[in-house]
Amino acid sequence: MIVELVTAPLKTIHTKTIHNRQVISLSYVRPVAIVGVGQSRFGRVPDMTLNELAWQAVKQALKDAGITQKDVQMVSFANVGGWSAEPLPAISVNEYSGLTGVGTYRIEAACASGSAALTTAYNIIASGSADVALVVGVERMNESLTPTVVELIGRAGNYFWEFSQFGLTFPGYYALYATAYMNEYGAREEDLAAVSVKNHYYGSFNPYAAFQKRITVEDVMRSRYVAWPLKLYDCSPVTDGAAAVVLASAEVAKKLTDTPIWIRGIGYASDTSNLSKRPSFLNLEAARRAAQEAYRKAGIDPSKPHKQLDVAEVHDCFTIAEVIAYEDLGFARPGTGYMLAREGETYKGGLIPVNLDGGLKAKGHPIAATGVSMAGEIAKQLRQQNPKDRQADIIHGVGLAHNIGGTGHYAYVTVYSLEKGG
Repeated sequence: MIVELVTAPLKTIHTKTIHNRQVISLSYVRPVAIVGVGQSRFGRVPDMTLNELAWQAVKQALKDAGITQKDVQMVSFANVGGWSAEPLPAISVNEYSGLTGVGTYRIEAACASGSAALTTAYNIIASGSADVALVVGVERMNESLTPTVVELIGRAGNYFWEFSQFGLTFPGYYALYATAYMNEYGAREEDLAAVSVKNHYYGSFNPYAAFQKRITVEDVMRSRYVAWPLKLYDCSPVTDGAAAVVLASAEVAKKLTDTPIWIRGIGYASDTSNLSKRPSFLNLEAARRAAQEAYRKAGIDPSKPHKQLDVAEVHDCFTIAEVIAYEDLGFARPGTGYMLAREGETYKGGLIPVNLDGGLKAKGHPIAATGVSMAGEIAKQLRQQNPKDRQADIIHGVGLAHNIGGTGHYAYVTVYSLEKGG
């Protein structure tokens, strides 16, 4: 018999058989909480450098946590770049933010980079290697012209097959999913428009959102097509912005705040680079797998997760992505997600409030900052710190963030809670 030891306080015991030998795995995980959050204004920000954008978020997060740069033991930095000039953004931001000397690294997982950086920081604290970590996500996408940014994002699928041979960009990728979904289930363009209307409605209450103007279904339907059936108002914008969160071990978190937001479960998965190798365009399999893993770790019933969640942030880079997310997360059965949008079930007071900050569609989508911003938003929701017009009713004390990289190439689902759990 083999005994595997990991590190820190005993959490769970698993047994498994490897090559006909029984292995007992003692899994040690320290509880980890969000203790500080910060965010810059999202949108087109021509008057700030990448460093200045990041510092806006970092200084808020440090202040919210009640710590200084001297308390930070490591920095987990998310940035995709390519469209911006700084080749070593983590080091540059660290220097500008007074964090030179702190151990740091740069994480990239496409649009899920922020959640990947948070997951890495979580694992380091959970293992006992650090007690306080700063997670930063920042992009300055508008340093480049929009056609250049669209091309660079389009290369993030399968370059040699899909981009160079067929010229697919990300609106085109998600248009493939939209046409498949509409053809299979009978959803209409107006159903997708309902997602945009909801997210712009909540964005109107968010001072950090890129778009703070409400729109109607008619406005969406009148907007020009980008990749049929997706129109301009079905697509998230090219965005500059930064977000930051401070993570701490349980011992430190209890000293810093009365309302730590505990990370109860993180699920992650990936899928094929080449979409032609996927069996279906009706869901994102990586997201479904990530959700199942997160629910298992957090003790959430995967058959009816909305019964245990108060609020969710989902990755609505395009309106069809939010509809598919409802189903991948188990909020709706396959083929019925569009009905949640049609019937207003993802507003406050509905089945499950989704994207009460405006989502990527209205708040904006500064690629690597998105996942970090989602974490900060869920933390503020659970703390009940938002304006009443976009504050969820907190009954269970549990929220969820769903962050997708590419077209389901990467997926991260994270469950947060006011209770530390077992």
